[in-house]
Amino acid sequence: MTSATSALSQAREEFLGLVADIRPELHRYCARLTGSVIDGEDIVQDSLAKAFYALSMSTDVPPLRPWLFKIAHNAAIDFLKAHGRRLTDPTADMTDVGGTTTIVDDPFATRLALSRFLSLPVIQRSAVILKDVLGHSLEETAETMETTVMAVKAALVRGRAKLREDAAIEVVDEAAQRAQLERYVSMFNAKDWDGLRTMIGEDCRLDLVSKSQRKGKEVDLYYTNYAKQDVSVRLVRLEGRLALAAHVGDAAAPSYFILLDFAGDELRVIRDFRYVPYIAAEAELSEP
Repeated sequence: MTSATSALSQAREEFLGLVADIRPELHRYCARLTGSVIDGEDIVQDSLAKAFYALSMSTDVPPLRPWLFKIAHNAAIDFLKAHGRRLTDPTADMTDVGGTTTIVDDPFATRLALSRFLSLPVIQRSAVILKDVLGHSLEETAETMETTVMAVKAALVRGRAKLREDAAIEVVDEAAQRAQLERYVSMFNAKDWDGLRTMIGEDCRLDLVSKSQRKGKEVDLYYTNYAKQDVSVRLVRLEGRLALAAHVGDAAAPSYFILLDFAGDELRVIRDFRYVPYIAAEAELSEP
């Protein structure tokens, strides 16, 4: 390794250390804006690469948190446009609401699964996530979105109303879902791997988030690997939806989470977040 390469590598490590505390929050924002923890992580990595390059070209270090959020916001908007995602016009619905409107924190939004935000136009989506989920001030939210405080207030009013309307009309057969998950938990903790394999549908997709993906009978190996590990699971409510919290050894706190989707009695999707542990540190949990 040349001295120049070594210096660059050291500088990159120092930069990643500098932004380590901000990175999980950036991911939380980007994942909700895109509706995908995987796409969210890709955008975070792209944003940090852009930030590192910009810093290497500058003699001044800007205030990191607002600067990184602005970079991540713009990168996410570019990603949504490039991938043809719906409702991504960042200037849509910018009409102001009355100047006396008071905006306070809304705990309802923090309980929503990340996919629920995709029903909103992107300016409403961004405003609700920044203000209600991440707790940014109106001024910080406006700075990140490069708009006015009044436009942010308008987006919050409309976005919150839409989310509550959607929640009111959404009918979920949670009792059946709960029964399936409780059965899965019981079999997993009993190490009944063969029993779990019988639940796998022909088109079952396994997503080891940020690591690998498998499909169909290849998912069998998932349980072969778990048979070698000291992991137990329990049912929790993660950001508004039922999920499994995975505990390694005797750890009291969850080490990561697993999301399952069923079609009838068949297991159709497994999303295992063991390779992105910082999500567990940021997660909002409640009893199921």
